[in-house]
Amino acid sequence: MSNDKNDAVTPYKAPVSTRIRERIRLSRRRFHANDNISAFIEAGEMEELLDEVQEKMKAVLESLVIDTDSDHNTQDTARRVAKMYLNEVFKGRYTPEPPVTEFPNAEHLNELMIVGPITVRSACSHHLCPIVGKLWIGVMPNEHSNLIGLSKYARLADWIMSRPQIQEEAVIQIADLLQNKMNPDGLAIVMEADHFCMHWRGVKDMDSKMINSVMRGSFLKNPDLRREFLSLLPNKKS
Repeated sequence: MSNDKNDAVTPYKAPVSTRIRERIRLSRRRFHANDNISAFIEAGEMEELLDEVQEKMKAVLESLVIDTDSDHNTQDTARRVAKMYLNEVFKGRYTPEPPVTEFPNAEHLNELMIVGPITVRSACSHHLCPIVGKLWIGVMPNEHSNLIGLSKYARLADWIMSRPQIQEEAVIQIADLLQNKMNPDGLAIVMEADHFCMHWRGVKDMDSKMINSVMRGSFLKNPDLRREFLSLLPNKKS
């Protein structure tokens, strides 16, 4: 070991995940699997996080006794999985809310609007197995509501669903987001999805689906409106 006092000492730098986690804790915010943490990620840190996840994924493959050195099929698997998680499957955790142009309800529209089916994809936070399904959104606007373009419903739903989720919480998050953005008299959401944690493992039941709904405002108070919305949903198997 050199005793030269002029030798440079590289200061310790905590892993990027540790730095992000400490910022969140200092702000007294939670960082559950389905939370968005983009506000705590600084410029350049996503690339660092990609490298960190890659290294840890490589360690998982090694613990599974997979030869990633000589197996040409898995040599780059750790990198591919890291990119898939951060940039695609779980991108809703790391990217800000997508910009959505809102329009005033200039014509004072007050009739039922239904958008769907919107294809949604996620992964269950219990086993990280895929969730794939359809989403229907019903809106009863009032003269003070903000309106958004049709494609923006899909964009906002994807932002919420691109996180480790459980379906029961996902529909509530989507409902909260749209309610705050649009301020309608009523909001209804129905989701039907296949859960691969049932298809691949456990009971391995290929036919089971989960359907759940959230009803707000006039959809909750007015049974006729609720029945009208549900009756207008197309065959969910199509």
